[in-house]
Amino acid sequence: MKGKIILILVFLSTALAGFSQQFAFEYWHEGKIILDSGDTLKGSVKYDMQTDLLQYQLENNHQSFSARNAVFFEIFDATIKQYRQFYSLPYSVSSGYKTPVFFELLTEGKITLLSREALEYRTYSNSFYYYGNNTRLILVYKYFMLQENGSILEYMGKKNDWLDFMGNQAKEVEKYAKTNKLAFDDKYELVKIISYYNSLFK
Repeated sequence: MKGKIILILVFLSTALAGFSQQFAFEYWHEGKIILDSGDTLKGSVKYDMQTDLLQYQLENNHQSFSARNAVFFEIFDATIKQYRQFYSLPYSVSSGYKTPVFFELLTEGKITLLSREALEYRTYSNSFYYYGNNTRLILVYKYFMLQENGSILEYMGKKNDWLDFMGNQAKEVEKYAKTNKLAFDDKYELVKIISYYNSLFK
C-alpha cells in the first residue's frame, strides 16, 4: 500500500511539473522596441515567435506590433538574467515568398547564428507511468545562419556537422568545448562555442 502511494505521488508531481512549466515568452520583460518608422518605445515587452507578434505596455499605453512594424526589440530576460536581441528579417517560412519574421541574434562574426523558438510535443519513456511514457510540451530551438549576402539558412546539424563546417579550426574548437564541458545541443553553450570560433578570426 505504501509503495502504491509513493508511486501515485511521484506520478502527480511529475505531471504537475509538466503543466507548470513556464517559458520566457509567457512573461513581460523590461525592454525596448524600434519601429520601422524609426521611433523607439521603452517599457514592458512580451513576445511570441509562434505568431511573430509583440505586445508593448507602459502605464496606460498598450500596443501590438508584427514583424512588419518592428525592426528590432531587446529584452532583459529575468528567467536567465541576460539581455536578448531580436531582429525582424525577411525569410521564406513555407513557400518561396519571403515575409518578415523575428530571429534572436545569438552571436555574430564568421558565423552569425540566429535562433527561433517553437513549441513541440515530445514523448518520453517513463517507468513511473502506467503506460510507460510521458508526453510533454517543450520549447525547442531552431538555428539559422545569416549569410554575407543577407540570405538565411536553417541549420539542422549536430556536433560533428558543426565541427566539419569549422574546417581547420575544428580541433581547437572541440578542445575548447571539451575543456569547458560545453555541449553543442544546449543553446547557451552552443553560443559560447560559436563565439569562441568567431574569436579565432579577430
